[in-house]
Amino acid sequence: MTKLRLAAAGINTTPLAWHANQLNLRRAIQAARDAKASVLCLPELCISGYGCEDAFFAKGVQQTALDVLAELLPHTGGLITTFGLPLAVDGTLYNAMAMCCDGHLLGFVGKQFLADDGIHYEPRWFKPWPRGEVREVSVHGSPYPVGDLLFDCGDENGDRVKIGMEICRDAWVRYRPIVPLAGRGADIVLNPSASHFAFGKQEIRRDYVLRGSREQHVSYAYCNLLGNESGRAIFDGGTLIASRGVMVAAGPRLSFADTVMAMADIDVAATRRDREQANQPRRDASSLGGATVDCKFDFPALAAPVSPTQPSTWDTSPAPKAEEFARAVPLALYDYLRKSRSGGLVVSLSGGADSAAVVTMIWLMVELGVAEVGRHAFLDKLNAIMGLHDDQFMQKVAVVASLAGAEDNRSIVSDLLACVYQSTRNSGEVTRSAAEAVAKAVGAKYYEWSVDEQVDAYVDNVSQAVERELTWELDDVALQNIQARARGPGVWLLANLTGALLLSTSNRSEAAVGYATMDGDTCGGLAPITGIDKAYLREWLHWMEHTGPLDVGPMPALSAVNAQQPTAELRPATERQTDESDLMPYVVLDAIERAAIRDRLMPVEVWQTIQPQFQDYAARQLGEWVIRFFQLWCRNQWKRERYAPSFHLDDENLDPKTWCRFPILSGGFKRELAVLRERMERG
Repeated sequence: MTKLRLAAAGINTTPLAWHANQLNLRRAIQAARDAKASVLCLPELCISGYGCEDAFFAKGVQQTALDVLAELLPHTGGLITTFGLPLAVDGTLYNAMAMCCDGHLLGFVGKQFLADDGIHYEPRWFKPWPRGEVREVSVHGSPYPVGDLLFDCGDENGDRVKIGMEICRDAWVRYRPIVPLAGRGADIVLNPSASHFAFGKQEIRRDYVLRGSREQHVSYAYCNLLGNESGRAIFDGGTLIASRGVMVAAGPRLSFADTVMAMADIDVAATRRDREQANQPRRDASSLGGATVDCKFDFPALAAPVSPTQPSTWDTSPAPKAEEFARAVPLALYDYLRKSRSGGLVVSLSGGADSAAVVTMIWLMVELGVAEVGRHAFLDKLNAIMGLHDDQFMQKVAVVASLAGAEDNRSIVSDLLACVYQSTRNSGEVTRSAAEAVAKAVGAKYYEWSVDEQVDAYVDNVSQAVERELTWELDDVALQNIQARARGPGVWLLANLTGALLLSTSNRSEAAVGYATMDGDTCGGLAPITGIDKAYLREWLHWMEHTGPLDVGPMPALSAVNAQQPTAELRPATERQTDESDLMPYVVLDAIERAAIRDRLMPVEVWQTIQPQFQDYAARQLGEWVIRFFQLWCRNQWKRERYAPSFHLDDENLDPKTWCRFPILSGGFKRELAVLRERMERG
C-alpha cells in the first residue's frame, strides 16, 4: 500500500448544541466513507463547539463531550478520524483531539500552543500540553494515553502509516510540533483548527500548510470550523491538503452547507523517498519525547483515483477583499438569524450608505444561500420564522418564480426583511427615494413614517421643564440626538411584532469617534457592519453597484445611495450637514484610526505617519484632525462598550469585548496632544 485517500472536513457547529453538532459530524463521516477515504480530519472542539466560554469549566459539559464521543465511535468504522473536545486530565482542563480508528478510541492529543491574542482567550479555560509529555486518562472506565502522541496505523503485512497532529495555533508558532513529529517518522500530519476569519488570512494558512508539507516531507491536511459559531467570530470552513510541497486539494470556503470537504489521494511512499533523498532520516523517537500508539487498520486499496477537490471559483489566491466581505457577513447573518431563532430581520433604512450596506448583505444572504444549497434547504433551517414553511408561502414562491420566468428570491427576502424609513422635517427627498429604491430592489417589505410628532413632544416637555426654548444655537447636539433616539421605539416595536432581530447600522469609523447616537442609530441586537470602516464600505458599495460577487452580479439600485455624500440629516436642511464636515474625510479618519489604534502610535507619530499619505492637506490641518480623533476616541469608549455584538473581520476591530480594550475613563492623551500642538506650531 503506497497510496491512501485523505479527507478534511469543515463543520458548522454551535456551542453546547450536542445533537446538531453530532449530526453534522456524522454527515461528514458518512461523506468521507462514501468517497472511500481512509483518514478524515475533523475540526478543533467540534463536539462541544469552540465558543463555549466559561461553560468549559462545567464538569457536566466535559462529561457530555465524552459521552457524545462514545456515541460517535460506532460511526467511525472503516475510518481513521479525529474529534475535538475539552478534556480534563488530573484535574486540569486541556484542548484535546481524540484519535479514533475503525470504531475504537486510541487516545488524545493535547494542544501545545494556545490562542491567547485578539478574540481568543484559550488560556482562560485550558492549559497548554507540555511537548513530549504523555500521561494516562480514564474515559468511561478505561485507560487511554493522552499527550504528545503519534499513531502507527496499519496491518500485519507492513502497510503502515504514521499520523501526527498539530492543533490550530500549534502550526502558527516558530517551534511547530510538525518538526519532532516528522523526526519520529510521521507520514501524515493533521491540523484540526478553529481559526477565525479575517480578510486575506487564508493565504497565511496556505503558506504554513505548504511549508510543513515541503520542509518536513509529509502529507498535510488542514480543516476548520464553518459559519458564525457563537456570535462574533466567523469561521470560513476552509480545507486544505498538501503533499510533497504541492497543494493537491482545497475545499470551498464560507459555505452555507452544514459540512464541506476536501479530498485527495496521497502517496506515502513518495514522501518517504523525498525525506531520504533530502537526507532527513527518521530519528530515534526516544530523543524527541512523546509516544507512539499502535493501531490495527486495513487501508483499502484505491480502485480508481479521486479528482482532487477544488476551491470555489471566486476564491482566487489571494481572494479579493470585496468577494470575502460579500460572503463572510451574509453567512454570519444567516447563522445568527437561525441560531438565535429570530423571527426575521428589521432595518431602519435611512437612504445612506450604512443601512443600504446592511440590506445588501441580507439580499446576498438569500441569493448566495439559495444558489448553493437550494431554496428548500435554505428555508428549512429558518423554521423559527413564521410563515416560511406554510403552504401559502411556498405557493407564493412558485407564483413569483413563474412570473419571473426563473427562480426569484424576492418572496423570501420579503418574508425575512422589513425596512422602515423614519423621516423628520430635516430629512430630504433624496434619502427617502434612495431608501425606497434599495428596499424595492431586494424585495423587502417597506414602510415609511414620520417621527416629528414624537420629537416635538420630547422637545416641548423638556423646554417646559427647563423653562426656556431649546434652540439650534445653544442645543445643537441635543436636538440632533433626540431625532435619532425618537426613531428607536418605533423600529423596536416593529421588530417585536414578529420576534425579529433588529440590526444596528453603525460602522467602525463611527464607533471610533462616537459619531452615533446611543439608543438611536445604535439600536439593535446585532451590528453586522461595525467591524468595517466607512471609507471601505463606500468603496464596496460602488463595487456592488457595478460588479458584485461572482455568479450574483451587481445591484444597480445602489446608485441612488452612492451618488450622495454621507449625512446624518439631523440639522436643518439649510445647514447642508455632511458626516465629513462634522468629522473629517473618512479616508483620513480611517488612516488615523489604523495608526493610532491598530499600530498603537502616539499622536505625534500618527501625524508624521499620515502626512505622506495625504499631501493635498496642510500638515496643520492633518494635525487638527489627529487631535480631534484622539479626543473623540477617549471620550466615547463607553459607547463602544454598549454596542451590539458585531462580526470580527480584520485586525482593526474595535470591539472591547473581544479585541480592543481601552479604559472608559482615562487621561485622554492630554500630555501627548500638547506635544503635538507644539510640533504643529513649530511647523
